[in-house]
Amino acid sequence: MSDLVLSHVEDRVALITVNDPDRRNAVTTEISAALRAAVDAAEADQGVHAVIVTGAGKAFCAGADLTALGAAAEDGLRVIYDGFLAIANCALPTIAAVNGAAVGAGLNLALAADVRISGPRAMYDPRFQKLGIHPGGGATWMLQRAVGPQVARASLLFGMRFDAESSVEHGLALQVADDPVAAARELAAGPAAAPRDVVIATKASMRATANPGVVDSEQHRLAVDVEIGPQATSIESPEFAARLAAAKRR
Repeated sequence: MSDLVLSHVEDRVALITVNDPDRRNAVTTEISAALRAAVDAAEADQGVHAVIVTGAGKAFCAGADLTALGAAAEDGLRVIYDGFLAIANCALPTIAAVNGAAVGAGLNLALAADVRISGPRAMYDPRFQKLGIHPGGGATWMLQRAVGPQVARASLLFGMRFDAESSVEHGLALQVADDPVAAARELAAGPAAAPRDVVIATKASMRATANPGVVDSEQHRLAVDVEIGPQATSIESPEFAARLAAAKRR
């Protein structure tokens, strides 16, 4: 497993840490693959009953690496998505301990978890529109599911961001904690103490009964498919190319 993603199992809980603090944990294809590997390993380990994901340093995840994003067509975008989709599709309960900024694809990574706990410096920022690109990875579906249509539209269409307090106010996060990883561990003690098969079956049932007749992971897949064409087109636009060139000059 890459040093860019660390995984540590303790008390039946896997703590997965995106570990590239110098670049604010921006998602690359390597980080995405390492996230997938860490989640797969946790699911395969019968001694793991829950998963926590967090970021090293001051940021949770500053989004997709712009160079990787600029080089991506539809297939490349799906590679970048794969890491947070592994969290979204994980059979085990998942908690995002959001220690800092969760931007763009980093917001997707937080949204992919079952529960979010905000640290005092948490900031949830979609930023897709500001970058001149269409949301991807199922962001439109995940955010509407988390906070409802009006607040999601205020965020994705009008640039509304959520700090630690407003993330709880709008239902995006469960709570604010000075140490979000410690709070996540406390919450994860519940499934850690329960039979693993019951934990997995309960999560599967909740996925199936949120909208009876459709499993939520299938809804997420459909949302990814709806978004990916417009996102790929926006990445190919001269406007995004100009933003990417400006970012490289900094």
